[in-house]
Amino acid sequence: MVFDKVFRNAVVVNQDGTGVRDIAIKDGKIAAIGSIDAASAGTVIDCTGLHILPGVMDTQVHFREPGAEHKEDLESGSLAAVMGGVTAVFEMPNTNPLTTSEAALADKVARGRHRMHCDFAFWVGGTRDNADSVAELERLPGAAGIKVFMGSSTGDLLVEDDEGVRRILSNVRRRAAFHSEDEFRLRDRLGERVPGDPASHPVWRDEEAAVLSTTRLLALAEETGARIHVLHVSTAEEVPILARCKNHASVELTPHHLTLSADDYERLGTYLQMNPPVRDKRHRAVLWQAISSGIADVFGSDHAPHSRAEKDKPYPESPSGMPGVQTLVPVMLDHVARGRLSLERFVDMTSAGPQRLFGIAGKGRIAVGYDADLTVVDLKRQTEITDDWIASKCGWTPYAGMTVMGWPVGTVIRGRKVMWEGELQAASLGEPVVFSEALPRR
Repeated sequence: MVFDKVFRNAVVVNQDGTGVRDIAIKDGKIAAIGSIDAASAGTVIDCTGLHILPGVMDTQVHFREPGAEHKEDLESGSLAAVMGGVTAVFEMPNTNPLTTSEAALADKVARGRHRMHCDFAFWVGGTRDNADSVAELERLPGAAGIKVFMGSSTGDLLVEDDEGVRRILSNVRRRAAFHSEDEFRLRDRLGERVPGDPASHPVWRDEEAAVLSTTRLLALAEETGARIHVLHVSTAEEVPILARCKNHASVELTPHHLTLSADDYERLGTYLQMNPPVRDKRHRAVLWQAISSGIADVFGSDHAPHSRAEKDKPYPESPSGMPGVQTLVPVMLDHVARGRLSLERFVDMTSAGPQRLFGIAGKGRIAVGYDADLTVVDLKRQTEITDDWIASKCGWTPYAGMTVMGWPVGTVIRGRKVMWEGELQAASLGEPVVFSEALPRR
């Protein structure tokens, strides 16, 4: 066989271990792994000294289109993704209009196809109005599944009560994702916000708001037999509760909750403001234990950019959210370099984990027959993260000035070099991610 490309002499990190191997690609698929004759390839890419990982997937991003394209759109957000080594993203439904119908989902898929730089899927918002049709919505082309907000969100996406959540969980068949904060407690504690002091944000949205919501959610999941995915877990108290419900619940952690802490409000102010909040170091330490113990399943960036003008508003008028898709790989590789995380566990939480939880077809492994999605990294490259490097329209990152060990060198999607050494290499050819549970029956 004559291959289209061969990536030679890389250290490949995969389900069967880590070692120096070649990867051959034909027609966008992985065609062979091992020692491959360079003469059999149309193009040879020498990767000596580099590591090749299965393509990193970020299963929680907000790309703001339609409705808020001044701060991000599908093209710019996906550019940020591939510049950071991310090959596929799942984008959130709190756009304008909301992604809560077949027509709204189809519109997003059409906007993304061959305009986004990476592959993609879109979460469909679960609401009281569409609760009876979520089983059909979650199987539509390009649908990542159903996403529910139990805490403050955009308009009709908020489903704060048990009966509303129960109706959705009774009808879903795939794994549903949840923003888990107790809206009733958040309303009661609005007076805890101190004008001009973003450090009061985690006082208002305290750990009890998260624990109350997650406890209710887990009980409803067990009652209905539904599979749930708890997004951006932020508290120490939630971890043991989630550990007792692994039959039903999977767990996402974010780089900002694992890297930053409440101490950083003094330095970053409203630029650290997120929902759920960045909390004190006690919580961060337990979240790391959730990784080492296997309770955590995936990393998600919760990329949620806002313009500087918006973030510069005085708290609490300032919006919650920060960019993160482009920094997910380098920030977490720095944790690898510091011994907090093994490279194999990083792969498990960014490729194998998403594939396993969401039933992604043909991605998540470096295996013959799978899509040739690869994240190529240099574990020895020391680089300072700067605002100038950020491709998001917002143009800033809370990690500016942080020097990391480990850097994304290349992003390969279905066999195409999309990014290499910080330069965009290919036209935007993003396609919808395919899911095993939604494959059409013939």
